Amino acid sequence: MSITHVTDANFEKEVVQANVPVLVDFWAPWCGPCRMLAPIVEEIGRDYQGRVKVVKLDTQENPQVPTALGIRSIPTLVLFDGREVADAMVGLRPKPDIAKMLDRFLEKWAKKHPAPPAN
Repeated sequence: MSITHVTDANFEKEVVQANVPVLVDFWAPWCGPCRMLAPIVEEIGRDYQGRVKVVKLDTQENPQVPTALGIRSIPTLVLFDGREVADAMVGLRPKPDIAKMLDRFLEKWAKKHPAPPAN
């Protein structure tokens, strides 16, 4: 799965209107910890394909969304459920921490969004 790069212009469509939870990686090219987190985010995207949409937003090129959300440090990972912020992590975090956050949320999300019955 390739990671989608979102912008201020398409954030609403790609994140808020998504039909699955969305993990947004707020980053910038000059940020060393952001570059270190990138392969972990890509792995998470593959591991959670179909259950969580994973996107990246370059805060240097797209300052409106992070400013509106109060993002003050990068890297920051924010998990969205529609318009709601479900969870967030600031700083370089190991993959198991991110997976734990997603798994905890997905367990609750699945109860609110049961799968349709099989035919």
